[in-house]
Amino acid sequence: MGVIHTGETHVKRSSSMSFAMRWKHENLRLIIVGALFSIVMITMFAVLMYGTSYKQVGLVVNGEEKQIQTRQSTLSALLEEQQIAVNEHDRVSLALDAKLKDGDQVVINHAIPVQLTADGKSETLYTIGKTVAETLRDLNVEVGENDKLTPAADEAVTANTPIQIVRVQKVLEDQTEPIPFDTVKKNDPNLLKGKEQVVTEGKEGVLAKKVEKVFEDGQLVAENVVDMKVEQESVNKIVALGTKNPVVVLSASSPDIEEVTKGNVTFAYKQILNNVTLTAYSIDAESTGKTSEHPQYGLTASGTKVSEGRTIAVDPKVIPMGWWVYIEGIGLRRAEDTGSAVKGNVIDVYFDNPDYAKRFGMKRGYKVYIIGKEKPVSN
Repeated sequence: MGVIHTGETHVKRSSSMSFAMRWKHENLRLIIVGALFSIVMITMFAVLMYGTSYKQVGLVVNGEEKQIQTRQSTLSALLEEQQIAVNEHDRVSLALDAKLKDGDQVVINHAIPVQLTADGKSETLYTIGKTVAETLRDLNVEVGENDKLTPAADEAVTANTPIQIVRVQKVLEDQTEPIPFDTVKKNDPNLLKGKEQVVTEGKEGVLAKKVEKVFEDGQLVAENVVDMKVEQESVNKIVALGTKNPVVVLSASSPDIEEVTKGNVTFAYKQILNNVTLTAYSIDAESTGKTSEHPQYGLTASGTKVSEGRTIAVDPKVIPMGWWVYIEGIGLRRAEDTGSAVKGNVIDVYFDNPDYAKRFGMKRGYKVYIIGKEKPVSN
């Protein structure tokens, strides 16, 4: 049989296993130590990073400022953390996705809606203004010096405050208008009664005016005269009114108009003369141009001898010779004489006394009834 070396084999295997075990324990210890070291380093780094991630940020919301410590890296995260809501119309000094840095200051103003009516349209706009004036500046809306603003500029605004601007425009305009002329009527004794004659044609004048027109939102609401002057005076129209009685050729066949009673005399007349002028004359040479030696001294144009209380000189075209008349205030008289100055509605009354004839002078406004050839008989 062979020799079995059992003891030798046992010794070698035992030694190999011991080395392996030692190697395994030593490496495991190194791994554990390395892992613990790594954990410590990671923890220290995390603590370091955690400590250094805090940022001091100033936050101003609608004018109220506060300091905030935060680890958030963006503005949107910070606002969410602080439960501050913003919308598209609010004013934010940084973009919502902006990265925050220590020491940053963020300004947020919440906008409110207002109803603006101006320039022909109404719209909802958003503003951070506190008053009407601030709102209009914020919205870049200009208000002219004459524009009407409602509410007033210093009034406070709240959500949905209605603001109205009425655009007011003032325009100066030169205008002219005619100045009417007046019609002036004047009596003309040389023109037959009932007739009219234009002496001067009327002419309109010119009035220059400066007018201020006021428009509100394009609509004319007022016109005010701010200056006025006469550029050309008007010329009055002058019209002559005839006062001359028409010459009526009277004859014995002329009809009587009416019968009247004057004093103690009743008579029918054929015509009335109004506004007759009376003068006086006597037999002296100053009145007649004839001296006592003249063969026709004291005789009338009709051949009768002058007689106070009867004789008058007339215009034969108005009162026929030999006809009787009644002169109010004088009495009955007969047309027996004529005279160079006796024309139309003029009667020269005879008086014996030359001095009285001179004092008689000229008297106007008498009414004379033309009767006829026959003298009326007293009642």
